[in-house]
Amino acid sequence: MADEPLSAGAVARRLGVAVTTLRTWHQRYGLGPSQHVPGHHRRYTPADLARLEIMRKLTAEGVTPAEAARWAKQSPGVAVRLPAGTGRDGGGQTIPVGRAGPAARGLARAAMRLDAAVIGDTISHALATDGVIATWEGLLRPVLTGIGERHVATAGLIDVEHLMSRCVSEAFAAVARSGRAAGPARILLSCADEEQHTLPLEALAAALAEAGVAYRMLGARVPVAALVEAVNRTGPAAVVVWSHTRLTADPGQLSALLAVPRRPLLVLAAGPGWRADTLPAGVVRPVDLAEAVSLALAVRDSLDQSTGADRA
Repeated sequence: MADEPLSAGAVARRLGVAVTTLRTWHQRYGLGPSQHVPGHHRRYTPADLARLEIMRKLTAEGVTPAEAARWAKQSPGVAVRLPAGTGRDGGGQTIPVGRAGPAARGLARAAMRLDAAVIGDTISHALATDGVIATWEGLLRPVLTGIGERHVATAGLIDVEHLMSRCVSEAFAAVARSGRAAGPARILLSCADEEQHTLPLEALAAALAEAGVAYRMLGARVPVAALVEAVNRTGPAAVVVWSHTRLTADPGQLSALLAVPRRPLLVLAAGPGWRADTLPAGVVRPVDLAEAVSLALAVRDSLDQSTGADRA
């Protein structure tokens, strides 16, 4: 609920700052939690959060913490006019996240500050609380898309994009390691030839690991000949080929997979690069990460049932 008092960790995630920063603002400037229940930690009220939003905004714009705290202690309902020379509106200094929630806005602010610690903590908390699919759709995709849009508009934020991508990759890799499934790897994940955008494929790998599905990941820029060789060598039940742009979405790559001696039961053309009307017959185009995971689970369950029937 919007008016529910919040813990320091929840406030830090909303604002995109470290918990230690909140403690500093509390100790030095008196901007701390005001609700106190005997026997419990103090909690931040909506009014506390409003003041901290002002504090965060002003310090991000270059106002000294002491001056920002003075402004923040005024009524939260009063509009704050930035001191002359500190405004950065329209200059590409913010990341749009659409209708995404406060966690995404906090993550976007941390990304703009290149604060790897807060970025990593925010992503890890979301993965532990909500799981891979919800974290990808509700938190990471809006921020990554916003960074891309701002880059197109300003030709900047390359440093932000690189740091954010690294933090996301590390978080997904941790999920994949902790949830590594036993048994044969029946799903093969690959980017299309010359495709370098791997984060959505890494999200799928983490979601499969979370669901207990074993897989192999080939990664970026896999030539079709190498992909065909990998399919013939390992005999996967399903192959996922990711394409982010039309430039890398050559349907011939999919046709080659359908013609191999050890043809997969399922070939998925994942990503916005593929056009549905150009896909070879027998290729499925999942609409999102959740559907890709569901299809992979269906293949695994079908094979498990087939194996069990053979043994019986």
